[in-house]
Amino acid sequence: MFFPLIPDIIRERVCWSTISVIYALVFVLEPSIHRLKEIRQEPDLPSTFGIVDLFAGPGGLGEGFASLVENGHAPFRIGISVEKEASAHRTLTLRAFLREYRARHGVLPEEFIDFHAGLVSEPDWSAVDAEGWQHAVDEARALELGTEAAAAAIDGAIATLKAKYDDTILIGGPPCQAYSLVGRVRSRGKVGYVPEQDARHYLFREYIRVLDKLRPAAFVMENVKGMLSSTVESRLVFEMLMEDLSSLGTGHAHHYELRAIRIEDGKASLQEAAQSSDFIVRAEAFGVPQRRHRVIIVGIRSDLAGQAADAEIAVSTEARTVNDVIGSMPVLRSGISRGDDDAAAWRREVIDAAKLLAGISTGKEKQAFLTVSERVKENAPAVRAASQFPGGYGTSNDELLQWIERPELRAIAQHETRGHMASDLARYLFAAVFGAVRGYSPKAADFPPMLSPDHRNWHSGVFNDRFRVQLAGEASTTVTSHISKDGHYFIHPDPIQCRSLTLREAARLQTFPDDYLFLGNRTQQYVQVGNAVPPFLARQIAELLLSCLK
Repeated sequence: MFFPLIPDIIRERVCWSTISVIYALVFVLEPSIHRLKEIRQEPDLPSTFGIVDLFAGPGGLGEGFASLVENGHAPFRIGISVEKEASAHRTLTLRAFLREYRARHGVLPEEFIDFHAGLVSEPDWSAVDAEGWQHAVDEARALELGTEAAAAAIDGAIATLKAKYDDTILIGGPPCQAYSLVGRVRSRGKVGYVPEQDARHYLFREYIRVLDKLRPAAFVMENVKGMLSSTVESRLVFEMLMEDLSSLGTGHAHHYELRAIRIEDGKASLQEAAQSSDFIVRAEAFGVPQRRHRVIIVGIRSDLAGQAADAEIAVSTEARTVNDVIGSMPVLRSGISRGDDDAAAWRREVIDAAKLLAGISTGKEKQAFLTVSERVKENAPAVRAASQFPGGYGTSNDELLQWIERPELRAIAQHETRGHMASDLARYLFAAVFGAVRGYSPKAADFPPMLSPDHRNWHSGVFNDRFRVQLAGEASTTVTSHISKDGHYFIHPDPIQCRSLTLREAARLQTFPDDYLFLGNRTQQYVQVGNAVPPFLARQIAELLLSCLK
């Protein structure tokens, strides 16, 4: 059937035996050729990106990326996460283990569920799943960035990731203390402090070294707003950073195009920035119940940047509040840090404070204090810790609650109050009632003189917000590591409970799922929560990034 396809001149000059061989090959290869055509017509398999997470803390940013699943495929896999602080590294390692265990078995290990519920002490995770634990140990590294040991370990991981995945992503942000306004105020108080010698100012250059070595498809760098105004040697740190990022094309085929995350008409997109403030991302615009404003720079490798202009995702326009995520949590009383600490003593302190404040108040506030007094008399919170699930736990159709609540658990973990001085209980009660009645947190000048703390600068403006209540019907103020100190900035909105936020409540405001367990002592746990990127925000950033990479 194929003979007519051969020109006469070839038929005349080529022997018939050679022609027979050619036709034999055609018949053999033809099915394979058709199969190749079919394969080419099949849709491409989804890409998988290996993640390098620097300055990872307890893993909030990485959790957001790793949790994203699209059509049954997880496009982002953490290859290495780096954190030097010991307790945060423990948290990071445990989370990496649970992530790997769930990927392998489809559920959380029973040993973790019991440990999470406080039924057993922490088990030997390597005995639970040796292979999964080894994976976690390889992923979460306790390294101090900027050292030779850290550089060698990261460079080795980079080589592995490049061989294993379609491409890579770099995420993270240098420590913020040297950039933040609070950090700079505290540092100026140190004898002999020289900003130019503060290594924290230059840790972003280690991030850039890794970026240059990795050459990922994209990167996400996060930091506090204070870095926009922080200076070293009379130069803006942010300008130095942008210069370093812009110079990354030197010696390479591609450079990085820097993008800011913009929200408009209920959609988030990646756009060029006209000014430095364009890089500020407001977490509440992404459905996070917290007014957390951070600098987030997204860089797209130039061979992929052409798609960035059209990339967008829908974001929720509903304002989320403190009450949305902690309003149904079990009711607790605080402890009393000095003197007797029992339910009866706490009850007496709160009733006495409520009566006293009612006596010097008028109108709605007077009535509110009287109501507190009566309610505490009748049904005062008696316990400082509780783990029972709120009613309807795990059944909500609300996207944020579906993200936070994990029905396979047996209990709420790390919902335990701290102790407060009796005098602070009265200040907490006043702040909570004031906020509920007036709709804003009181300043120092709003407090009755009898509640003024013994601070020389109380009325100077320095301590204007020393006691700050979180309003039930609004997003919280920024959860920071300062919550580990005394809780004065994070007073619970319910006057009946008269306390600061528990670790789990702070974690929920940060949108950590309830199965996210923080290790270390309580102070270390609070620091981890305060320093983290909200995972619910991080997941949406990951989704936006994926939309311009796939």
